[in-house]
Amino acid sequence: MDFSSKLLENAVNEVSRLPGIGKRTALRLVLHLLKQPSENTKYLSEALLHLRNDVKTCDKCHNISDTLLCDICQNPRRNSDIVCVVEDIRDVMAIESTSQFKGLYHVLGGKISPIEGIGPQELKIESLVNKVENGEIKELIFALSSTMEGDTTNFYIFKQIEKFDITTSTIARGISVGDELEYADEVTLGRSIVNRIPFEQSIKG
Repeated sequence: MDFSSKLLENAVNEVSRLPGIGKRTALRLVLHLLKQPSENTKYLSEALLHLRNDVKTCDKCHNISDTLLCDICQNPRRNSDIVCVVEDIRDVMAIESTSQFKGLYHVLGGKISPIEGIGPQELKIESLVNKVENGEIKELIFALSSTMEGDTTNFYIFKQIEKFDITTSTIARGISVGDELEYADEVTLGRSIVNRIPFEQSIKG
């Protein structure tokens, strides 16, 4: 792809680094920005800079937040006895969109994947086990994607907490095997939360 401007080329190269964005799409986005009032580009740049510099991680659930505790953890109407274990913030957003879950979350920050060099120590598993050990949780819902990595992570966590007095369940398999939560429709995902099953049953199945 030939560019008449080095500034244009640099901008396209940077935008194309984003996941799912190829050079042609990046060029279309950059040219769109050039056609907009300069204030629009300024607002976008400032929003990205504020996001990068000021965004925090919730001290309690590890969700992305503007404050030390996210809005969900601060909400007194949420049931703190039930915690839903998810991979990342996209899964929190997907489940929240169903309006079927009123508990709290625990964001692991990924899944166990030896091929990618991700072990339990790279995830927020220890803090979750500590919550269970301290008696903060009565039910733990595993809501990782139904992939080999997701199932491996579920089982690893289950083995860490099975000696404690806690109910463990997993979302019903209305989600197809291999599917990521963020791509599931709200109705199917909502039903899978409501109709969750005991985790031990999912292992035997």
